[in-house]
Amino acid sequence: MTHVAATTPYAWPFDAELDVDRLAIVVCGADDHWGARTPADPSASARLAALVQAGRDAGALVVAIHHVPIGRPAPTLAASAGPFATEPGDLVVTAAGVDGFYGSSLDAELRRRSRDQLLVAGHGFEATVHSTLRRANDRGYECLVVADACLCLTDELRAASISSIEMSGGIFGAVGATEHVIAALTAQPNR
Repeated sequence: MTHVAATTPYAWPFDAELDVDRLAIVVCGADDHWGARTPADPSASARLAALVQAGRDAGALVVAIHHVPIGRPAPTLAASAGPFATEPGDLVVTAAGVDGFYGSSLDAELRRRSRDQLLVAGHGFEATVHSTLRRANDRGYECLVVADACLCLTDELRAASISSIEMSGGIFGAVGATEHVIAALTAQPNR
């Protein structure tokens, strides 16, 4: 049994079987548009980079989502995303809106790779992260928002964003912290 420590409102993952072969780290807002809209938060950016690297090191799939509404030019990876950058083997998905599943291949790619445990973080906590999380939950994915690796558009909405995930016993998933996720990932058998 492997849980990520100190997740709320329930022990994540629900089935007590953290499995990097089933795990994807979904980085929402990984484009210039969302990077520019999100106020700089060096601590959250550093935690996001550490989360992504720990996931790569453990063998999890890293997914970078570019959110490009129809009619807008395709973005490049956000220079303001701090130290996070895609690497060979990462999956880059372009969504047609705020929700990472909308008009994209995200669901098909995750299912093709048998990834049903999602760690969700990135730029636009109350927008891209939340919208993608809700759609993932509706599609049956087991989701953990790594809240301290999320950059907010408006920091005043951070507490409300967390609360709405946790309500009703975790209606949209669970919430955790980078340090506990990394500890769980490094405790996994070497790949």
